[in-house]
Formats: sequence, C-alpha cells, structure tokens
Amino acid sequence: MTLNDLKVGESGVIRAVGGEGALRLRLLDMGLIPRTEVVLQKVAPLGDPIQIQIRGYELTLRREDAQKIELVSGEESK
Repeated sequence: MTLNDLKVGESGVIRAVGGEGALRLRLLDMGLIPRTEVVLQKVAPLGDPIQIQIRGYELTLRREDAQKIELVSGEESK
C-alpha cells in the first residue's frame, strides 16, 4: 500500500521511501522516513494535493509523490 491509497482519517507507518535522486532526498528531509506514522488529513477538491500529519506538523504532497511512499497500515504495524 502507498500513501496515495489512504482515505481521509486513516493512518499508516512508512515502510520505504522510493523515488530517485533529489526527490527522494527531499522527501526524507521533510521527515518522511521509515517507521514514522502518518495520518491523511485532507484531500483537495480535485483530488490533488493531499495533506498529511507527520511528526506533529502538516505537510502537503502531490499524489504523484505520495505514490512513492510505501506504508504498512496502522493495524499491521502493531
């Protein structure tokens, strides 16, 4: 499952961050690192971008970038 697959209010734990080069480094720098819990808070009216809560702050990502972040659902991580 990827971050893009979550529904509003659902959570998951990051398993892996994909992408290449500068994009992957930027995602990691924003705090999207493995074993971190994320919660999908909002989706824009047209479906892109999405807003997540991670490490106590809100972050907005494009769906294209969210597809590169693999998750374990909240129930599976326990």
